Amino acid sequence: MNRWRTAPGAKEDNGLPTFVCVSGESSYWGWPQVASKRPRTKSHRRIPVQYRGLFQMVLVLGIGGSFPYGFQISVINYPSVHIRKFINETWMERHGAPLPQETILLMWSFIVSIYGLGGLVGSVCCGYLTAKYRKKKCQMLTNVILLVAALIMGFSKRAGSFEMVFLGRLLYGVGTGFALNIHPQYVGEISPKKLRGFTNATVAVFLTLGKVCGQVIGLGEILGSEPFWPFLLAFGGLMALIQLAVLPCFPDSPSYLLIQKGNEEAFLKAIKQLWGEGDHRAEIEDLKKEKAAVASPKSLRVLEVLRSRSMRWQLYVTITVITTLQLCGINAIYFYSFEVFRTAQFEEGLLPYLALGVGLCECLSSVLCSSLIERLGRRTLLWGGYASMVLVLALLTVTLSLQHHYFWMHYASVGLIFLFVLFYGIGPSGATISVMVEIFNQTFRPSAFVIVGILNWMGLFLLGMIFPVIVEHLGPFCFLIFMAILAVSGVFIYLFLPETKGKSIMEITMEFNKLNYGKKQVFPTENSFLKETVFCTRL
Repeated sequence: MNRWRTAPGAKEDNGLPTFVCVSGESSYWGWPQVASKRPRTKSHRRIPVQYRGLFQMVLVLGIGGSFPYGFQISVINYPSVHIRKFINETWMERHGAPLPQETILLMWSFIVSIYGLGGLVGSVCCGYLTAKYRKKKCQMLTNVILLVAALIMGFSKRAGSFEMVFLGRLLYGVGTGFALNIHPQYVGEISPKKLRGFTNATVAVFLTLGKVCGQVIGLGEILGSEPFWPFLLAFGGLMALIQLAVLPCFPDSPSYLLIQKGNEEAFLKAIKQLWGEGDHRAEIEDLKKEKAAVASPKSLRVLEVLRSRSMRWQLYVTITVITTLQLCGINAIYFYSFEVFRTAQFEEGLLPYLALGVGLCECLSSVLCSSLIERLGRRTLLWGGYASMVLVLALLTVTLSLQHHYFWMHYASVGLIFLFVLFYGIGPSGATISVMVEIFNQTFRPSAFVIVGILNWMGLFLLGMIFPVIVEHLGPFCFLIFMAILAVSGVFIYLFLPETKGKSIMEITMEFNKLNYGKKQVFPTENSFLKETVFCTRL
């Protein structure tokens, strides 16, 4: 059995002492956490305690990050009848005549869609602001925007102004546009390599939690009734208030403090607060190599990222995965779920609870993804998830086409809907975020996420405009379009996405350089790699 003791006369490295192992056969220098000859002990089960600061910050970032995005997507559907009635009654009080139903429907559609417009504005502005004022400060600004939106929504009925609903919905979009851009970057930058996949996957977990929370409190028995719908719309400000109060207790990301600020003391302090005591020398060296490879600590602009040859295939992968996330058919599944539940002869009062069950299934599958992503890897979860979803959509097309011929087809369709949501949550929902965070370094990441945000919000807007027309003309055969997109994306990811699990940013960049420059132009030595990286980032 090996015995460890502090090495005599050994100096501490970054505040952590060096140890020497004394065994019956040999003595060797090292760190007890990583030495290969050390047997597994109870200390290996203390990871949650060691990384307590990291997990606390992941929780704080989640409730004010992707959670509001998911919440605002689902919660707006429940008070739709009450809001339309409020618009009509307010108009009658002002003008003495009711509005035509077509006008009310148009105004309601604008309330729903203006959220996407605000999200696009917030996402575009976020890249510049986070590069100039840091992510932590911008996230706190996001909370202020969300709080203002919540107050406007909450007092709209009392003020007798449906215009306040429009304004509040727009500000919610701007705030969540900021949050959805900052959250994945921030949570990816504060994590060590061995936990990076797990923490990145929590972005999808909090997003689905937001959806489920919106579904739960939107029920008529809670806040979905007519007297309480302003409180329902204002509920999103509660999470923003919690994060605004707690986030100042946590540090900026270590990579930001080292690479962009050049503050090594604050960098080491942040690592100790987030990762606890232990051997973090390998992580520190990786970040220092990344800093050395960067020609300038300033983040590059969007056009510079688009022109950079060193980022060409990273952008191809990003465009593929984010487009597929929007066009994989999950929105069609949610749309058809109500029709399938009705044709399966479920009572109308049960439909909101069945929809809640679908949301819970997505949430639980996202949690499962966060536990599997470090075992199976990002690449496997992506192409495997795409393949599984293609198979389920093919079966669902058949069952929906034959549902009027065989009564049991209704129940088969219900089961396939839950199965599709399960595969979506385990695969693309969580792994997509992790891939997008890991394939860009600190210099390129802010502008890359501006591109991601534009694709996401534009896709959300266009899908809302085009999807009803597609469903009207193709019916259940609309799933064939999503099947084709999933199949093409799955083949692309299988062929061209290198596995990022357990790799540093430098190692991942070297893998992509084989595609960006060709194998003959990839330099095997570290110095050559640094020169090539420096050359590519001077745009």
